[in-house]
Amino acid sequence: MKLFEELKWRELIYDTTSDEIEKVLNEDKVTFYLGADPTANSLHVGHLVVYLLAKRLEKAGHRPIFLIGGATGSIGDPKPGSERQLLDMETLMKNANSLHKQVKNLFNCEMVNNYDWTHSIDVLTFLRTYGKFFNVNYMINKDTVKSRLDTGISYTEFSYQILQALDFEHLYRNYNCTLQIGGQDQWGNITGGIELIRKMNGSEAKAYGLTAPLITKSDGTKFGKTAGGSVWLDPELTSPYAFYQFWINTADGDVVKRLKQFTFLSKEEIEALAESVEKEPHLRKAQKALAEEVTTLVHGREAYLQAVKISEALFSGNVLELSGKEILMGFEGFEQTELEEDINLIDLLVLSKAAVSKREAREFIKNGAVLVNGENVRDLEFVVTKERAIDQKYTVIRRGKKNYYLIAHL
Repeated sequence: MKLFEELKWRELIYDTTSDEIEKVLNEDKVTFYLGADPTANSLHVGHLVVYLLAKRLEKAGHRPIFLIGGATGSIGDPKPGSERQLLDMETLMKNANSLHKQVKNLFNCEMVNNYDWTHSIDVLTFLRTYGKFFNVNYMINKDTVKSRLDTGISYTEFSYQILQALDFEHLYRNYNCTLQIGGQDQWGNITGGIELIRKMNGSEAKAYGLTAPLITKSDGTKFGKTAGGSVWLDPELTSPYAFYQFWINTADGDVVKRLKQFTFLSKEEIEALAESVEKEPHLRKAQKALAEEVTTLVHGREAYLQAVKISEALFSGNVLELSGKEILMGFEGFEQTELEEDINLIDLLVLSKAAVSKREAREFIKNGAVLVNGENVRDLEFVVTKERAIDQKYTVIRRGKKNYYLIAHL
């Protein structure tokens, strides 16, 4: 398969600005860019599909530029509902460095910051050199602006589309960049940049745009969210274990599409996994392959193996195989019961809400339904101590097959 055909097969193309893009991507080597405003210090999995699209283009020989929006981020891309809170420049630059580190981990790219070519433009130059090329009626009809006309939009956010168009024109002129890629919600900004390029460089100037589809679940709900919020690429915000769990829990109806979009497995490998979903879904081969590929890509092989280790230990109950740090990963989001002193297991089951009463706690213990750090305990006089805790810090109580309770010794 040629590159463009493969991108279509992987359901990675939502729209293009020209039919010429197929020939350009298949036969030429172009410089392209994608951008991110540093309004947060991490990307999340909802962003990932565009960055993996960039990686596919890079692997095919095209040259990527990653644009950090130090200038556009200080203004804010209009949200459908309300004005963004403006961030100070120190926070923006700190976020920019974090995003660059994450992107460099995904693919090789040159990084540029649009603050470098916009911060010295005075207001008269901005209006005379760029503003005269933008028709207000055209700008108002952009979806992001139109949705805000009833509730109100500041001139600051209204001018965002001019700044982003300026980016594409600057990269076109100084880096020979002829393609911008982004999510489908960036269509208006991309086409605005192409129009500015043609108006400032002549109607024969060649520039293109390609958007990837918004990723949603098969039930129509938003992709990339869990009960705990967004699934971030930063391991400090979402642990590699929680990241792995997000992918391993992909629904059967979504998993083949995710394999196409988020992995570099071949068509033949994905088709074999698709067959497994149909004939032996209980084995969850497709989900395991998806979780392995994406976790390894974002966090590395060692983090993937650690995530598998934690999963297997929690499934089997052999939590003594885990370190205190791994225990914390595995129980991310769990409520902890804190202990300052040793306690009888019966009292602890009630305190941690593993049992509603001491009587029920005794029944659980006598019936062999309680494991303490993986050990089945039937002794009604058993005392939970800090010395017996994992790393002298954590005790894991399991009641039955699936009910876990985390105890933290102070």
